[in-house]
Amino acid sequence: MGFLSLVEDRPTPRAVYNARVVSCAVIASFASCMIGYDSAFIGTTIALDSFVTEFHLDALSSARRAVISANIVSIYQAGAFFGALAAFLAAHFAGRRAALQLFVTIFILGAGLSLGASGARGLGILYASRALTGLGVGGASNVTPIYIAELAPPAARGRLVGLYELGWQVGGLVGFWINYGLALHVAPSHKQWLIPFAVQLIPAGLLALGTLWIRESPRWLFQRGRRAAAVANLCWVRRLPPNDPYVVEEITQIDAAVADAGTSFLQPFRDVAQSRSIQWRLFLGGALFFWQNGSGINAINYYSPAIFRSLGLSSQTATFFTTGLFGVVKTTLTLLWLALVVDTAGRRPVLIVGALGGSAAMWAIGAYVKIVGVNTSGSGGGLSGGGVVAIFFFYLWTAFYVPSWNGTPWVLNAELFPARVRALGQASAAANNWLWNFLVSRFTPQLFLALHAHGVYFLFAALMLCSAPFVWLLVPETKGVPLEAVGRLFEVRPVRRAHAVVMTGLRAEAVGETHMVREVREVREEGSEAGTGDEEKDESVVT
Repeated sequence: MGFLSLVEDRPTPRAVYNARVVSCAVIASFASCMIGYDSAFIGTTIALDSFVTEFHLDALSSARRAVISANIVSIYQAGAFFGALAAFLAAHFAGRRAALQLFVTIFILGAGLSLGASGARGLGILYASRALTGLGVGGASNVTPIYIAELAPPAARGRLVGLYELGWQVGGLVGFWINYGLALHVAPSHKQWLIPFAVQLIPAGLLALGTLWIRESPRWLFQRGRRAAAVANLCWVRRLPPNDPYVVEEITQIDAAVADAGTSFLQPFRDVAQSRSIQWRLFLGGALFFWQNGSGINAINYYSPAIFRSLGLSSQTATFFTTGLFGVVKTTLTLLWLALVVDTAGRRPVLIVGALGGSAAMWAIGAYVKIVGVNTSGSGGGLSGGGVVAIFFFYLWTAFYVPSWNGTPWVLNAELFPARVRALGQASAAANNWLWNFLVSRFTPQLFLALHAHGVYFLFAALMLCSAPFVWLLVPETKGVPLEAVGRLFEVRPVRRAHAVVMTGLRAEAVGETHMVREVREVREEGSEAGTGDEEKDESVVT
């Protein structure tokens, strides 16, 4: 199957694949640009000499400086955790579009507040701004994938939702490179470290303006009983009239889904309380984000200068350049993941191979730092031969991690849950992501002090190694399984055979349905030849 081919659930007019639905997905994905940028720029910004000097961090002990750096970074994740939970309420009662508008407004307030920070005022304003921007991105991380999925035609849903992950990486790419450019071209000053905080307003402003144009999700409008507005928005995004057979059929499907899911806010919680299978799926979804963060990715995102210094890079420009190159590699591999991996290789093999390969690379990095130690050759921050090998293994680790654990946990969480609890499942996934994200960002500096650099790499290597048997024993393969049949995967033991068993059953059912349709068609043809006397017989067979 080619990257641009469409596997349709039913004959679909070409008008459905139009610029409006793509534009809505792109605009909503500016939310992930905000998230990616914020996750990437902060580590290099607080490492700028101008920032360190203005806030007198150079006069502090290593332990005290590590605590302050961790607080600046992690208060953002703490806000994002609560934002992800709050978004479930906002998206349910106010709507997807209104929720996006609310959380981007909160983000803009936080980003604007950061522009008032200075050494004279202390770090309090910066802490408050980070909490608000975190609250905003946490809410956006919950709402955006749901909004895109509800607007997208089924055959293009995976790729349109994939724009969310791509936006995250593009934002991160800018965040990784911005301080390298500032270190080269802007003299150390208050302005030098303030510019990266100001750049946060660009993707946020684009999202805020875009939400004035995009339409509310038709599915949410149907759930709230606003049928006329729902039909109008559905016809707008599909570019079809309301009496078109495709639109009529889609409305019928939405009505059936709404009738099954109900409109009560508490209904998903009742479903979770009554179903051990759904409880188990919530556990698996949250655990996937534990293992994702246990790989060390967010320690690298937030503290990349310290990471590269531990491998032997001493100059600030060298560490910033290597950090920017890391962003390029991540973005490139994400594009390859979207094009070649996500819908072809399967979920389980990708996660297991990524865990084993990434663990091996991380063991090699830790061994180098343990045996050789951290040193550079020359005042310019050049690496020794062994340091070059360590950097190679670091990028090898990136090559294993990005096409596996970077985006696949989000894909699995989108597939694990039935429609009636899918929004709650997404809220749980987003909250778990930010919870583990917070713990890693808060304690990474202390880990470097307590375990030393090699100990931190060994810890991440061990966690990646442990994630492989977790996936092998507990996580079923979901590739190609219709969402309505995913529940069957959790009824088969051992888990590694679940996909084959379920797909075999689905194929048998499809063959049976084909035979039944053929038999009905033959009976109808016989009835038409025999005349009206056989019509009652034909009707009974059909029934």
